[in-house]
Amino acid sequence: MRLDIVTLFPEMFEPILGASILGRARARGLLDWGCVNPRYFSRDKHRKVDDRPFGGGPGMLMMAEPLAAAVESVRRQGSRVILMSPQGARLDDRKAAELARESHLVLVCGHYEGVDERAVELCGEELSIGDYVLTGGELAAMVVADALARKLPGVLKKEDAAESESFASGLLDFPQYTRPRVWRGREVPEVLFSGDHAKIAAWRRRAARAATRRKRPDLLARQVQESRRSV
Repeated sequence: MRLDIVTLFPEMFEPILGASILGRARARGLLDWGCVNPRYFSRDKHRKVDDRPFGGGPGMLMMAEPLAAAVESVRRQGSRVILMSPQGARLDDRKAAELARESHLVLVCGHYEGVDERAVELCGEELSIGDYVLTGGELAAMVVADALARKLPGVLKKEDAAESESFASGLLDFPQYTRPRVWRGREVPEVLFSGDHAKIAAWRRRAARAATRRKRPDLLARQVQESRRSV
């Protein structure tokens, strides 16, 4: 997969996308990424990319032309262009899996008080990581990159690792434990030492459902709604 990020702050990405699992994925040729800065496409001698909004209002807006030119410099046939925006659809595990099936993504990072709407329309869609506002789209783009990279075949050490994580089944992950067997008076559930894989799998399913009911009951409600729609 190729990932191009349109950003005013390309220096933010290497420490994150170049490290850990994503760094190894890049080294193995499973994920390739790069950054393009809209300032390179500014027609202003000072490389200005922002201006005041028509009609007044606080702050500045990213201008349409530098942003559009930056997108067009990396866009190719079949590219999927996404603006990181709190107004977009919410990122979830299904969306990450969907994006991981693309061959080329362009993630556009807004800044200041927003983006000229004409440049927004140039992007095929908007994507949010939550109902809050960040200083810019860079951190959101990193989250998207990390989430989808884990879905790429061969990125994780075990092929089934991504499928067993929280949200992949619509439930949270089951509780997990490691040594010591007893820690501060709290013992690991006995069934995990039974050696009976069927019993362990059954316990994990029940524990995952219980954890979801306790922490995220909305996920269970969604499952019920989806099952009703499928009938």
